[in-house]
Amino acid sequence: MRYIILIGLLISSFIANAENVHMADNMRSEGKIYVVIAVLAVILVGLFIYLITIDRKVSKLEKEANT
Repeated sequence: MRYIILIGLLISSFIANAENVHMADNMRSEGKIYVVIAVLAVILVGLFIYLITIDRKVSKLEKEANT
């Protein structure tokens, strides 16, 4: 739970500081920001899928060990 709160605070601090970044304004005006967001989304989805599959494998191994 602490890690989720920490990540949330870090993300909110990055968003608050992003208002003054000129590079982000340029990327938004050129449409490249959507590419950055898409790449980040793909990476996060991949990580979540990986974690879910590992959790299922661990659960399966735990069930086999208990029987």
